[in-house]
Amino acid sequence: MQRIRLRYTKRGRLRFTSHRDFQRAFERALRRAEVPMAYSAGFTPHPKVSYANAAPTGTGSEAEYLEIALTERRDPDGLRALLDESLPAGLDVTDAVEARTSGLADRLTASVWELRLDGVAVADAQHAVAAFLAAEAVEVRRKTKNGVRSFDARGAVAGLEAVPGPADRPGDAPCAILRLVVRHVTPAVRPDDVLSGLRAVADLAPPVPAAVTRLAQGLFDEESGTVTDPLAPDREAVTAAPPKAAGLTSATATPIAGGGAVSA
Repeated sequence: MQRIRLRYTKRGRLRFTSHRDFQRAFERALRRAEVPMAYSAGFTPHPKVSYANAAPTGTGSEAEYLEIALTERRDPDGLRALLDESLPAGLDVTDAVEARTSGLADRLTASVWELRLDGVAVADAQHAVAAFLAAEAVEVRRKTKNGVRSFDARGAVAGLEAVPGPADRPGDAPCAILRLVVRHVTPAVRPDDVLSGLRAVADLAPPVPAAVTRLAQGLFDEESGTVTDPLAPDREAVTAAPPKAAGLTSATATPIAGGGAVSA
């Protein structure tokens, strides 16, 4: 059995697909690409696919991860290309590596998000960010299947900054971009929870819903304040093995204001 770890995206209109929608599309892609999948035992066997920390429905992502188990060995990059061709545009498989280490899910301890706030001036966003970061705790409320729950949105935020948005809209409407680094904690703090916190501490209320995209997720290094590529240990293990040296090195991480980082 061979295990392959894949990184994929949710772009454009495909950000509105649910995790169940993606599962169905991915299993069809596996059949189209004739991938020699390993299957679970029992009366209703399923392909052995492990999904890790999927983004919420309605958010875009450049950094979703999953792992598949094969019954025959395949070249990871060739498999990536076949699966990418078999998926609709917007669900793009961008990276693949043979699993040489354990615990992929354990290395997804933080996410880097970008929130586009159309109609919000940068100065207003920066004022709200400063108030949020200065608070010891910011209580927000979220409706769950068990009722309304209150929790602290500040403690999970490792980095937050506001920068000017790109000039890609007609007219003179303002636009601010929030760059956010959030630790994966329980209960999970989502980008919309941070927006609720900004509304609570500074009355920041975008006139239209924010466009949210996950840029990266991986291991959060408390000492350096960076989010690193979770597939890097597998690449390093392949590079360290002389018969299968891939000539690849691990990704670096670029810090952002407030202690977070975006993996490069």
